[in-house]
Formats: sequence, structure tokens, C-alpha cells
Amino acid sequence: MRYLNILLLAVLFAALPGCANKAPKTGDLRSAGTQLEDETIEKTATTRIEEKYENSARVNVISINRFVLISGEATTEPIKTDIERIVRAVPNVKRTANEVSVGALANSSSRRRDSGITRDIRSDLNKNKSLRPKSIYVVADKGVVYLLGLVTHAEAATASEIASDADDVKRVVRVFEYID
Repeated sequence: MRYLNILLLAVLFAALPGCANKAPKTGDLRSAGTQLEDETIEKTATTRIEEKYENSARVNVISINRFVLISGEATTEPIKTDIERIVRAVPNVKRTANEVSVGALANSSSRRRDSGITRDIRSDLNKNKSLRPKSIYVVADKGVVYLLGLVTHAEAATASEIASDADDVKRVVRVFEYID
């Protein structure tokens, strides 16, 4: 019995380092459980979409507090509609915003430009002392910037202003959940 207890403790201590990655992010107001649910929603939806529409769609699935933003491209309107249906079918999804555009899939140059826009905005958000930058998620798609997260109205206004001042930004879309 004593050896069994020692073995169980050894297994427990070996597993603890893996739990460290699941701790709540500093500044993120979501509980660790909600963060895990959001991560599961994103992975499940993305996998299902990629399996079905490997060459017909390129989408980003972002879940914040079980609210899911779908952005990217689909080659036809029926595919766009089906992508939203796939996301809504994932357990624990509260609501969705389908911002998928219909047309040709973005090329690597466009995706690199969007990555640069996202990086620049995140950097500027991190520099602003009145924000909790880890509570704001930024995604750019064809120059359109989507801002998500649990924020106050003042934080939303500041983040939107920062995003709209970034180079190559065509439009800023707020997809916030307000806490005040």
C-alpha cells in the first residue's frame, strides 16, 4: 500500500508541470475553465472546417467567452453558411459572428500583411498603460481588424483608436463583451 501511495504521488508530480500551461492568463478575465472551453471550441471547429473544406475555405475561428468570431474566406456562399453551421454545432458555443467573405482565398502576401498588422496593433496595445492587453484579442483579415475580449467601454474605445491608427488598416470591427 505504501508503494502505491508513493507511485501515485510520483505520477501526480510528473503531471503538474503540464498543468502550468493551463493557468489563467494574466489580465484575462475569463476563468481557467472558460479559457479551456474557448480553446476546445477553436480547435474543434477549425479541425471540422479544415477536414470538410480543405481547398475551399481559409478561416480563423476565435472564441472569447464562448462567443465565436469566424473570419477568412470561402469560395462560395453555401460554404460560408455551412462553416457557420459547423461552428454552431460545437458544444458550448453561445453565439457566432460570421465575417467570412466569399471569393478567392487570400494569398500568402495578404496573410503576411495581416500578420504584420496584428503584430503592430498588439505591440501598441501592450505599450498603453490604461489597457490590460491580454484581455484583448486582435485578428486582421484583408486589412479589416477585429477586436475581441472582455473589456470596459473605455478600454474598447482606446483599443479601437489604437487599431484604427495602425498602417494598412481598412476598418476596425469591435466584437467586445463589456464588463461595465
